[in-house]
Amino acid sequence: MALDPPPDISSLALFIDVDGTLLEIAPTPLAVRVDPELTELLRGLLLGTGGALALVSGRSIAVLDALFRPLVLCSAGLHGFERRNASGLYESRRLPAAAALDKVRRALLELANQHPGLHVEDKRFALALHYRRVPHLESMVVRAMTDIAAGVRPEFELQLGKMVTELRPAGSTKGVAVSKFMAEPPFQGRFPIYIGDDLTDESAFEWVNGAGGRSIAVNVSSATAARERLPSVTAVRAWLAQIRGASSLSR
Repeated sequence: MALDPPPDISSLALFIDVDGTLLEIAPTPLAVRVDPELTELLRGLLLGTGGALALVSGRSIAVLDALFRPLVLCSAGLHGFERRNASGLYESRRLPAAAALDKVRRALLELANQHPGLHVEDKRFALALHYRRVPHLESMVVRAMTDIAAGVRPEFELQLGKMVTELRPAGSTKGVAVSKFMAEPPFQGRFPIYIGDDLTDESAFEWVNGAGGRSIAVNVSSATAARERLPSVTAVRAWLAQIRGASSLSR
């Protein structure tokens, strides 16, 4: 069922996940590309919302900036571990211990060496193990990552996702990141909308639901806290283009 766009873009606070939401998921994280049409769509939404648009991603802010250049957007990276607000202020949670990071890095690289097709994504303060190219290894990967996580608590916690497992700094969630944005201008006092596609987005769905906003899951067939759904990245972009178009017509 098609979703009706909200009537007034100038009253919105938009929070959007990246991979699987704005961009199709690629075989490896480095394989994604941002097309000019998406850049222009985000530019229009940024103008229409008066800057109340934020990317909320498992990627780092540095990687988001490189992907969406020349746009510099409000961003929450590494599932909320780091955040940059509308004034350009950067903040992060307490850095994990270097020894714990090294331990995780060595363990993941060893797994990848033992099982060709696994891909280690080093996000500096978090590490992910992708198994999209070897989906039959899912059970083994989850068991191994659970064991690794047990050895690096309380510094890290295990995060499951679509064909990926990740060890991220404990206490970092997308829901907390959204709540911090909503306490600051230009998001403050606006109607929040969160769009995401994965388990990492559930905390943000729950926060937005509690705030009376709209939570939208993308290509999700399993149980979710999101109250609305869109079937694909293409549908997300089309829906956002409707919002942008309504803004243009109202001027």
